[in-house]
Amino acid sequence: MLTVLLGLCAVGLLLSFWTKDYIVDTQREELLRKAKRVNLTIQNFQQSDERMKDLLIFFDQSFDTRIWTFDRSGRIVATSSKDEVYIGKSVEPSIVRKVLQGEDATLNLQFEGLKETMLSVAVPWGKDDVVYGGIVLHAPVVGMNQTITSMRETILWVTLLGMMLSAAIASYLSWSISRPLREIDKVASKIGLGDYGERINIPSKDEIGDLAATINQMAEKLEKIDYEKRKLEQIRQDFLANVSHELRTPLTAMQGFLEALQDDLIDHAAKPRYYDIIYKETLHMNRLVDDIMDLIKLENNEITLARSPVDVYRVMSHVASTFEPEAAEKNTVIEVSAEEELPKAYADPDRLEQILKNLVKNAVKFTEDGRISLKARSEPGFIQLCVSDTGIGISPDDQEMIWERFFKVDRGRSKKNRGTGLGLAIVRELVDLHGGTISVRSEIGKGTVFELRLPTIHTALEGGNSSC
Repeated sequence: MLTVLLGLCAVGLLLSFWTKDYIVDTQREELLRKAKRVNLTIQNFQQSDERMKDLLIFFDQSFDTRIWTFDRSGRIVATSSKDEVYIGKSVEPSIVRKVLQGEDATLNLQFEGLKETMLSVAVPWGKDDVVYGGIVLHAPVVGMNQTITSMRETILWVTLLGMMLSAAIASYLSWSISRPLREIDKVASKIGLGDYGERINIPSKDEIGDLAATINQMAEKLEKIDYEKRKLEQIRQDFLANVSHELRTPLTAMQGFLEALQDDLIDHAAKPRYYDIIYKETLHMNRLVDDIMDLIKLENNEITLARSPVDVYRVMSHVASTFEPEAAEKNTVIEVSAEEELPKAYADPDRLEQILKNLVKNAVKFTEDGRISLKARSEPGFIQLCVSDTGIGISPDDQEMIWERFFKVDRGRSKKNRGTGLGLAIVRELVDLHGGTISVRSEIGKGTVFELRLPTIHTALEGGNSSC
């Protein structure tokens, strides 16, 4: 507002001065033109007489200006006014000298006895090169001063209006800026306190709108990060709880059996059975610790694959022969098949055997009086391995969870089939480490099929539509 006020005042003052100078110059030029017309009319009168006075009165009424004539000595000899109080008075000598030299005097002239402020001009009175004296035309500057005063008043009112308009615009701009800034401050304070759900609703496309959009994006990222942190913390807590649960059960059993053996509460004939139980529980805990260490190393990228060309059929046959005795106890047959001229996979043979063992072990665990098949076939760019069984199957809800750590599909079912719940999680990590894919299809009561794709020795992994 101060800037606008000072600007308008400066412009107003400059305009008033420039306008005053313009009006004065214009009126002075007009008076000079009229004075020269008067000289053309009275140039044949070398001395003042009644006829010349009548002409001066006529021009006074026509031009609305007062007219004087003076001789070469500067003495006023005739006027256009009826009262001749100025006749006989003298014009300033400098003006007389200038006029006698044939020049026009365009300054503010002062005459002895003249009290009213006048704008005056003086021109030579004469014909050709003969100068009889001078002609003076003067007009009061009252009207001109009134015009300047009116202009200044107008500028003052415009300045006041400009101040009011500036105040309204400044208030609106202040509100339009401070309101979103207050909203941004409120949301930023909530973000600082850990509440990332609040968003800033500023639809404008200016810098403040860009700032609000950036803060919203930051809040979304922080919300995702916070969610991931809480999820990871929950996973950590679940992991510790699951590990504690998995270790507590065998440790409790072992503690009870050892206390009974130590107190000699068990018959000598039954002791080998209890020793066998303790031994199996020890093996179970050892497998659990090994699986946990493997999974941690996989997730931390601490396992390096020793890849080489691998004969997939030979690995499948070895795994099948390993589990054939256990499968036979459940009256289950394990079959191995592969197409002719099967290319070699580009994989770590030990880790590939670990993957197949985990899958076959699960199949044997949940299949009785059935069949387990290991198949291999070639597809463009990769080898497809299928491990299928005719076991109890996996429900659709559980199929999304089987890759999670410590998840067991046999919860609430047979207590004979014990496991760590880490096998499939390790399988998925190892398959990803090989650059392959694994998927599952299953129906309750009909069996389960795991499809595994691994790259060949010559070609990178590509997608395929074939199924086992």
